[in-house]
Amino acid sequence: MKNISRLLIIAGFTLAFSQFSSAQTKWNADYAHSSIKFTATHLVISEVEGSFKTFNGSMEASKADFTDAKINFTADVSSINTDNEMRDKHLKSDDFFNAEKYPKITFKSIAFKKIKDNKYQLKGELTIRDITKPVTFDVTYGGTAKDPWGNTHIAFKASTTINRFDYNLKWNTLTEAGGAVVGKDVEIKVNLEFLPEKK
Repeated sequence: MKNISRLLIIAGFTLAFSQFSSAQTKWNADYAHSSIKFTATHLVISEVEGSFKTFNGSMEASKADFTDAKINFTADVSSINTDNEMRDKHLKSDDFFNAEKYPKITFKSIAFKKIKDNKYQLKGELTIRDITKPVTFDVTYGGTAKDPWGNTHIAFKASTTINRFDYNLKWNTLTEAGGAVVGKDVEIKVNLEFLPEKK
């Protein structure tokens, strides 16, 4: 009898969770706790960090482990910020992003695969300027939690490295020693905390 009762409790919990998951399949980024950042080398010896202040992100999933998740994000190029006004203006020019002609950077997911425990792999297409290339993000699932007001939050941290020349971010001034002022590899770090979409 105890075993039957235990099974009924587990079945009821599973059903309730699945109903909650299916009811909350759409999630939007909590911008106060999310960010899109990048890092590039400078003169080979140091790094410069930047971010996009204006962006949006969304996720749709019906499975409890998020393996069917579709994750998309968009960054507004004109909001680029490296804490240097002159450098930001240069990055918005045609030497790099050409914010006037190509105002958005977009990512659309193709597959979200669980690797182990809270580690995932996110594959998708990244578009910068007018060039779209496949990329793979290494993702860490931070967990699910409720805030003091009863809102459910879920969080993911993702990173990948791209070759900026693949996207025609073409500026390539060399130092006297022959090294690049700005390195070709750019690391992208995306921290997205999601809230369920309100109906």
